[in-house]
Amino acid sequence: MLNGLAGIINVFCMTGWFGIYSSKDEHDMLWTDMTWLFILAYDVWNFEYTYANLPTHTWYCGVALLLAPTFAAAFWNKGGWIQNRANTLAIWCMFAQVVPEFQETGKFAVLPVLYKDGVMNPAVHPTAADPHVMGIIAVLSIVINVVVFAIIMKRAKQTHTNPYLHPIFVGTKDYEEAMARR
Repeated sequence: MLNGLAGIINVFCMTGWFGIYSSKDEHDMLWTDMTWLFILAYDVWNFEYTYANLPTHTWYCGVALLLAPTFAAAFWNKGGWIQNRANTLAIWCMFAQVVPEFQETGKFAVLPVLYKDGVMNPAVHPTAADPHVMGIIAVLSIVINVVVFAIIMKRAKQTHTNPYLHPIFVGTKDYEEAMARR
């Protein structure tokens, strides 16, 4: 339930809907308001979602696929996080549909500590969930999303800006670097 609430709050953390542009070379879609704050809130929320609902996907689509666009956005692709997230997720989904046993059996299967008994057989679903780990991540997810939403509302009030019609992070380093790529 907490993660569901965090996901709803996360939707309201998507600001600057009319600040979406093409890069100069027209290879990237730039959503300039998707700065590190939104990325952090989304990544923690999405990790909790995969951890709780797709346990065998937790490492690959819950960590690796979140880190790939986040790493790019942090170092060289400011503003391009949403496009990179969509691309990596699409590639992963196609791979996972063609080779599902990759993540479920064999040496590449990863079972998170969420399941104490270590059962990971496609015919037998795990039976003993560790609610403490799941709860800690869910609480972290909602707290981060509430804090990010509060920061957005505070900036909106200070700048007298509608955060959904106009970019709210104008003047921040990430926003300006993304705009320089426009």
